[in-house]
Amino acid sequence: LSLHDALPISDDLEKRFPEDTAVRFTYLPAIRALLALAHREPSKAIELLQIEVPYDLGGPPCSAPPAYFGMLYPIYVRGLAYLDAHQGAEAAAEFQKILAHRTIVISDPIGALAHLQLGRALVMSGDIPKAKTAYQDFLTLWKDADPDIPIFQQAKSEFATLR
Repeated sequence: LSLHDALPISDDLEKRFPEDTAVRFTYLPAIRALLALAHREPSKAIELLQIEVPYDLGGPPCSAPPAYFGMLYPIYVRGLAYLDAHQGAEAAAEFQKILAHRTIVISDPIGALAHLQLGRALVMSGDIPKAKTAYQDFLTLWKDADPDIPIFQQAKSEFATLR
């Protein structure tokens, strides 16, 4: 899926499912916020995700156990938006929400990625000791990952520069 395709798809979702709570308050805000981030508009992304805050830990109907994938994506995207806006403390709080709900995340990739993003947020906030721990947690989870995955390489490189 390209960025070019995302907006028409989100518009179609909105048109076809105007009363669907998960579409209105989870999927559409996350998709549109990611589009805003792609256009270097973190403030707009944060604003778009505010409608979702009351539903942060509410699961869309398709997220019944064990398939919780996507349930916490708006929180994750909000954390990314705060990172892009250079608001490290706010970003850290969002990624902490994900890590505090591991039983919801289960094996969703954002569960591992939240450790990395938390590390980045803590670096931004100046808390290097906690950032190191977050990076170590991510790298431990991904110790058997394909070494050519770009985000894995970035994480190792970023971790190596922490003092």
